[in-house]
Amino acid sequence: MKQYDVIVIGSGMSGMTIASKCASKGLKVAVTDELPYGGTCALRGCDPKKIIIGATEVRDFAQRLAGKGINTIPEVDWKDIMAFKQEFVDAMPKKIEKGYKHNDIDTYHGAARFITNDSVKIESEILKGDKIVIATGARARQLKFEGGDHALTSTDFLNLQELPKSLIFIGGGYVAFEFAHIAKRCGAEVTIIHRGTRPLENFDKDIVHHLSEATQKLGVRLVLETNVIGIKKETNGYTVVGEKHFAETEFTAETVFNSAGRVPHINDLDLSAASISSNKRGVEVNEYLQSVSNPFIYAAGDSADTSGLPLTPVAVYEGHIVASNIIKENKKTPDYPSMPSVVFTLPAMASVELTEEEAKKKGLNIKINSNAVPEWFNAKRLNVQEYAYKTIIDTDKGTLLGVHLIGPGVEETINFFSLAMFKSIPVKDLKKMIYAYPTMGSDISSML
Repeated sequence: MKQYDVIVIGSGMSGMTIASKCASKGLKVAVTDELPYGGTCALRGCDPKKIIIGATEVRDFAQRLAGKGINTIPEVDWKDIMAFKQEFVDAMPKKIEKGYKHNDIDTYHGAARFITNDSVKIESEILKGDKIVIATGARARQLKFEGGDHALTSTDFLNLQELPKSLIFIGGGYVAFEFAHIAKRCGAEVTIIHRGTRPLENFDKDIVHHLSEATQKLGVRLVLETNVIGIKKETNGYTVVGEKHFAETEFTAETVFNSAGRVPHINDLDLSAASISSNKRGVEVNEYLQSVSNPFIYAAGDSADTSGLPLTPVAVYEGHIVASNIIKENKKTPDYPSMPSVVFTLPAMASVELTEEEAKKKGLNIKINSNAVPEWFNAKRLNVQEYAYKTIIDTDKGTLLGVHLIGPGVEETINFFSLAMFKSIPVKDLKKMIYAYPTMGSDISSML
């Protein structure tokens, strides 16, 4: 048995933050992961996805400016995209492990299983820790209907050596929309099947309506209020069986993807062996991100049941909280700042804090500014048809409660709004600011 001050299970952004910070303070630290070091964001999520989107952005830009100075529309070479993406992915695990070793952190490669309240087994080795951190992230939600195992995951999509001619995405969340936009712009036929009345249910419904319209104009088939009840393997692909108002409908495609959401990746840890309480949202933790049932255990990121959104920067933030509490013995609690979220479609959709529905449920006195503005200069110069905003203002305090955007550059514009909300900058002061022009940020005052 090897003894450590801290054992971190998971090498994603929260785990990396905790391990490095604890080691910098002289603690003896071990890290383990059953997958290559780097976690979902760097290897199987945000980063590789954004690299692939880059090529489709070029094509989209050229198509919008065709006849307006651009005469050739580039074709997207899927194999070249994947090779470029793989350069980043292949370099990451070695770089991360080198950093661990430089900080005298012991590295293990294997799945961890709890065997007592303060020890885990990794293959044939047993590690005992004064503190053990669960930072295992999330995985695709299991499809429990017949044939559900035929559906591939987002990880599979990001590793496709050839793009299928037709794809079906089960579930209408951000993964489905982002990948649907990529696949369609690369020449595939794409269908999204969603069981609810509207997709992207955690985002503002009016801005989502704009994205749904843009997605359908792109040529993606968007099927709503349809519950998938089975997948059948065929000679040349798959048949997805859906049910709407008690009537069955069939959809066919070469490949089917599970985009029905993600769940904490904690079920294989044998939590009961360490008396660790959990629920469908993750490990149950107190205000210090410490297990409510086992004081040896902490959790952060997507594997912890916290009020933080399942976003990479939030996982890093929680990692700093956990590391501080291990080093200084429970003195720090999370005070989450504004947490902006982006759906990287084309056009992109961005959101921060309260939707209109949430603000009204809270009974707040609010003012709503909302409009579609394809006639604004920033939309017209880029020949963009989808540009809209909704800002929600607390009329009592004169500050922002929520902002929701769709259009060019909104993935950056949302950061301006997020900063304003974090620092409680009054709306009247935001309107007084002089913004560089012409930039996307120069539209902010008009949105208020």
